[in-house]
Amino acid sequence: MYDNHPVPKNPIAQHNDHQRGGGKAASVPLTEDQLKGIFRRFDINKDDQFNRQELKDAFHSLGSKFPSWRAFRALHHADANGDGFISEDEFSELLNYAIKLGYVVN
Repeated sequence: MYDNHPVPKNPIAQHNDHQRGGGKAASVPLTEDQLKGIFRRFDINKDDQFNRQELKDAFHSLGSKFPSWRAFRALHHADANGDGFISEDEFSELLNYAIKLGYVVN
């Protein structure tokens, strides 16, 4: 069950401008750098750690239909030490999880 949904208006995401003849543009997967920027934007207290609420807000921004579930699953996948936060050392696993979900920009 993947959240393969277009990202709502997001200043970090870049849209595909290659439409011709009024046709619909192809969906383009978000890059790792774009995802990094999106997640970092939701580190509200700038402590380089992500709590469940910050993750929920980030997944909501990405267009997830179930951002609370995605935050829970992200913690399960990336929180190696089980402290309830995703630290800088665990951030790459969070990105791997988000990339597998296939978020796109239209």
